[in-house]
Amino acid sequence: MGGIIFWGIIRTAILIPVLWILYGMTEYRYWWWLGIFSVYGIIIHPAMIQYRMFLKENDEVINNTLCSSCKNFDKTAVICLKYDKHPTLDNLPCEGMDWEPVELKNEEKEIHS
Repeated sequence: MGGIIFWGIIRTAILIPVLWILYGMTEYRYWWWLGIFSVYGIIIHPAMIQYRMFLKENDEVINNTLCSSCKNFDKTAVICLKYDKHPTLDNLPCEGMDWEPVELKNEEKEIHS
């Protein structure tokens, strides 16, 4: 996930000077359209594609591992927060020894009612 943000920042850092140079070469009314389409085409759309690929590559880990039901698992980064390691299908960072179930707020409300 960090790679998506990193490359988005790099593309932005390259696009801003290019748009600044093109500002002097194009008419003002066309420059806005060029800016809008280039920001979408160079920054936003590639980031969306990379995010979909990230979700597809990690779908099985997010949905079908012991880590995905642990309270120390962060689904957005696919990482065990306790060990600061990425789980895979073949390797769990804690080997299941430090697994703690996610506390469901709906179940807590039913218990206290």
